Amino acid sequence: MANCITRHIPNTVTCCNLFCGCLATLAAIQANYSGAFFFIILAAVFDFFDGMLARLLHAYSNIGKELDSLADDVSFGVAPAFIVFSLFKEVQMPTFLTPFAVYIPYTAFFIAAFSALRLAKFNIDTRQTTSFIGVPTPANAMFWASLAVGQHEFLVSEHFNACYLLILVLLTSWLLVAEIPMFSLKFKNLSWKDNKIRFLFLLICIPLIVFLGVSSFAAIIIWYALLSIITKHKV
Repeated sequence: MANCITRHIPNTVTCCNLFCGCLATLAAIQANYSGAFFFIILAAVFDFFDGMLARLLHAYSNIGKELDSLADDVSFGVAPAFIVFSLFKEVQMPTFLTPFAVYIPYTAFFIAAFSALRLAKFNIDTRQTTSFIGVPTPANAMFWASLAVGQHEFLVSEHFNACYLLILVLLTSWLLVAEIPMFSLKFKNLSWKDNKIRFLFLLICIPLIVFLGVSSFAAIIIWYALLSIITKHKV
């Protein structure tokens, strides 16, 4: 009886991730960026614990693997895509893009498509058992949610426009599937020699969190990607 119950616990937690992703998407459609950010963070928490529980309870399953990818694409692909879709409705549209103004917001869904591709690659890529190749989907989702909440006033100001937002969409979509090694944040020991990149990453994260508040999530993701690119041959 116990085994019958415990084997369903990881999938239940994954479904909580999916449920939070749906709520984040709904909030994003309503341009409630704070609500979307909250539910994306909550989805990431469930995403972390479903894998941990599967290992702890020895409750691996093919269904669980497929369900996890589906949930992640909703929470970390579709939800941030709708955040950007709503942002496109608010940002300034430069004159040369005016003829395409109706269509440009739909480029936001590149994020959902490339997130799905990134998740599919992760499932079959044996190189990503201890680290990542390309930006993880939760990191990309938190980047967009944090940016929408923390920098909303700047994004809708005259100093920013839809052209810059489109460039960001294309860049982050590419980073999801780019063949760029991203270092793991897991410490196998506490020696400086083996973990100097991780210590450097965490050291810079502290002032980012202190001075940038909610926007620090976006800044930390940028810092993580840049540090991974700079040190990709040294990880």
